[in-house]
Amino acid sequence: MDQVDIISNRTFDEIAIGDSAKLTRTLKREDILPNFPTYPAPSVSDGMWMEWLVLSLLATKLPGPGTQFTAQSLHFYKPLNVGNTITAMVTVRQKKSTTRSIVLECNCTDGTGAVVVSGSLEVVAPTAKCGSNADAPSVPTRRHEKYDRLISRCRGVQAITTAVVYPCDEPSLTAVLDAASVGLLAPILVGPSAKIADLAEKLKFDLSRFLIEDVPRSEGAAERAVELVRGGKADLLMKGSLHTDELLSAVVKRESGLRTQRRISHCFIMDIPTYHKPLIITDAAVNVYPTLVDKADIVQNAIDLSHSLGLQRPHVAILSAVETVNPKIQTTLDAAALCKMADRKQITGAVLDGPLAMDNAISKSAAAIKGIDSPVAGEADILVVPDLEAGNMLYKNLTFLAEADGAGIVLGARVPIILTSRADSIRTRLASCAVAVLYAHAQRALVRVSAAE
Repeated sequence: MDQVDIISNRTFDEIAIGDSAKLTRTLKREDILPNFPTYPAPSVSDGMWMEWLVLSLLATKLPGPGTQFTAQSLHFYKPLNVGNTITAMVTVRQKKSTTRSIVLECNCTDGTGAVVVSGSLEVVAPTAKCGSNADAPSVPTRRHEKYDRLISRCRGVQAITTAVVYPCDEPSLTAVLDAASVGLLAPILVGPSAKIADLAEKLKFDLSRFLIEDVPRSEGAAERAVELVRGGKADLLMKGSLHTDELLSAVVKRESGLRTQRRISHCFIMDIPTYHKPLIITDAAVNVYPTLVDKADIVQNAIDLSHSLGLQRPHVAILSAVETVNPKIQTTLDAAALCKMADRKQITGAVLDGPLAMDNAISKSAAAIKGIDSPVAGEADILVVPDLEAGNMLYKNLTFLAEADGAGIVLGARVPIILTSRADSIRTRLASCAVAVLYAHAQRALVRVSAAE
């Protein structure tokens, strides 16, 4: 019996920052035929074969079998031809112990040493040792295809000029560069120029093509970024390493801020592996105990966001602890009032139902067992939570127990505000930027229509 070669993995604890691995392959004619064995049929021009090569490197060498692929931000510099020999190399740049995630720098070179692909990757490393047949097709498990589709909608869309407020740590500066590298944002970096330059040099980032507004302190950076928006020099805001409250305090100032008639609110656009479509949760980050009037704006903001993402008539579930109106539970009264406001066209562009308990909102079978006949039950696109405490707990439950990702955006100001967390994956950061870009373009289109009328 022939001996089978086994490849082994490296667990999260075994991997160190600076570790690297590489894989060399030659592009063959059969690799670009429709029956490509381990991945969707690639074309040389769009780099699918290159992506397969990189994923194979992750699956077979670093970390190896058991790897879960979560995100990528790769820049393809030129097409390949049959016969090209490519060496893919990944180097560990960051470890995130809370999620067992590994961020790797990726560089792929051809036979002349020229870089054909570069960028960043993120994977969840295995926790236990295991191996696999070296001859078996091997590609890491892929998650969060909903974000992939969302980001792909931005292909060909013009990059939006974005004032990035105080990008003075690695996660925030990396998020900006990743979004710029795939053509989502045209950033203006607002903060202490020397500190930003030192950080970029440490991370080996080239900032020569970006504008930098030199502002020494985070509070001043927030105010200057708002000025850039008010002056028409930026169409988006993006949070860097300052606290969210610092940024929003500049946004909501009555005379110099970016207030509108709407209440400012936050949306998480969730990519949940166990749910069949993207799910918006609002408001889990800005409004602590919203009133009925506040909730009307929160709902409308989320509906408008859904429209910009391609949903013409989203299903909105107004959540409470129960699915019947109970005078002793104020949130059930608010839910009923919001639905009646929608009937009277005070809230437009969606199908609302509530009060609904969480199980009724996301499960048709749960709704059927309780005799609830609703077009929203089991098909919710938007979950409106009773207050920030409930929303924050729901978001974190989904993140840590259901392996969900949550892209964040603040709405209701003159421009969308991108909020990213230092714990976010590359894909989640890109998704936050993609959502803001699509929303900004949708708002521009509405302005053009109004002007034409």
